[in-house]
Amino acid sequence: MSAPAAAKSATARLTQLVTLVALFGLLWLGVRVVPEARGMAALVGALGFLLLAGTLTSEIFEVVGLPHLTGYIAAGLIAGPHVLHLIDHDTVGRLSVVNTLALALIALAGGAELRLADLSAAAKSLFSAMFFQSSIVLVITTASFVLLGRFMPFTTGLSRWGLVGVGLLWGVLAVSRSPSATLAILSQTRAHGPVARFTLAFVMSSDVVVLVMLAVAMMAARQLLDPAAQTSFSDFEALGHELFGSASLGITLGLVLTFYLRFIGSELLVVLMALGYGMTAGLYYLRFDPLLTFLIAGFVVQNFSRQGEKLLFAVEQTSAIVFVVFFASAGAHLDVPLLRSLWPLALGLAVVRAAATWLAHRVSTRAAGDTPVIRRFGAAGLVSQAGLTLGLSIVIERTFPTFGPGLRSLCIAVVAVNEVIGPILFKLALDRSGETATGSAPRASAADHPPLAS
Repeated sequence: MSAPAAAKSATARLTQLVTLVALFGLLWLGVRVVPEARGMAALVGALGFLLLAGTLTSEIFEVVGLPHLTGYIAAGLIAGPHVLHLIDHDTVGRLSVVNTLALALIALAGGAELRLADLSAAAKSLFSAMFFQSSIVLVITTASFVLLGRFMPFTTGLSRWGLVGVGLLWGVLAVSRSPSATLAILSQTRAHGPVARFTLAFVMSSDVVVLVMLAVAMMAARQLLDPAAQTSFSDFEALGHELFGSASLGITLGLVLTFYLRFIGSELLVVLMALGYGMTAGLYYLRFDPLLTFLIAGFVVQNFSRQGEKLLFAVEQTSAIVFVVFFASAGAHLDVPLLRSLWPLALGLAVVRAAATWLAHRVSTRAAGDTPVIRRFGAAGLVSQAGLTLGLSIVIERTFPTFGPGLRSLCIAVVAVNEVIGPILFKLALDRSGETATGSAPRASAADHPPLAS
């Protein structure tokens, strides 16, 4: 992996390992002594454990150059309901309250990291990447799904064209990326450079393209599954409502945040938590996309005011703890029995997706004339998948109840593979490209950013 972390002695690392083992032992003992513990007590205990265990595991993984995110996931996976059974299914489900706050902070930070100067300087590079990644990955992953369709029980009975329709839906899922994993790795490494900015800009802006692709694919899938069905543009109506409504609210929220940061600026932790929980619930009720809303809000604050760095600092201070619990609970959510039963298909489809991503990156960077460092390392940050992909799979499951549950199960298995492998590849690329900050390097300002592409 990357170079081993320095500045901590072998004694300190051994102390961390012993503390981690003791922590798992205490939770195991507590579960055995008080097995009836449920509700709020179990939730608070799980939060505290995942925070401590995730932090310690990430510190130990750092010795061999693995990203902190991998340590968080590993801690949750080991303690979760499928391995040591220290945290039960009900408690894992209740941890989703943390995910709500985490996703809001991730979107705010992602939007605030997107600077107009960088985007305009790299417009050709981003448009090229968006076109080739969307088209090449869609075609290759759809074709691979169709070829492997006979091994999938949920596609039994589908016609050849029906299988192509389901394959298109799978292709759209394959095109989606992980804003949360990208932000987590950049937060840990404090990386600055062409690869970091290219990955951040592409991953955060590609969400809108994926939403449009999903609407088109769902309409095409209906026709391919049932040629007699009438063409419906309801998906596009819903998409327009979601995109324009989310954009409008995002701009409004950005202006409100700018005013608050400029003239008040206190109790930011409380404000961010209130936005993360309260506003997200309202957005879901209005059928708007919280990720897009908060992304645009952060973008407005960064690019149309002088409060961008203040917002980024506040989000980083808040998200330092939230990230640990968010990814540790994601590890606890990983369905190990499902992954065990679907691993040949999941691994095969994950490998095909990674290869298609690499091929599309080679084509797009050559077409855009990108710098050698982006050509060599830029694809590594595009492998991760997480919450966005799973959210899209839920939409497909609700729309197509005949095969949707099976497709979502396969999606969960593939995302599990990409969720573990992707962050490792991205951190390795940042280390190898020399963009990872050393020590406690200060955050670079907007003026310190050179263009992404030549």
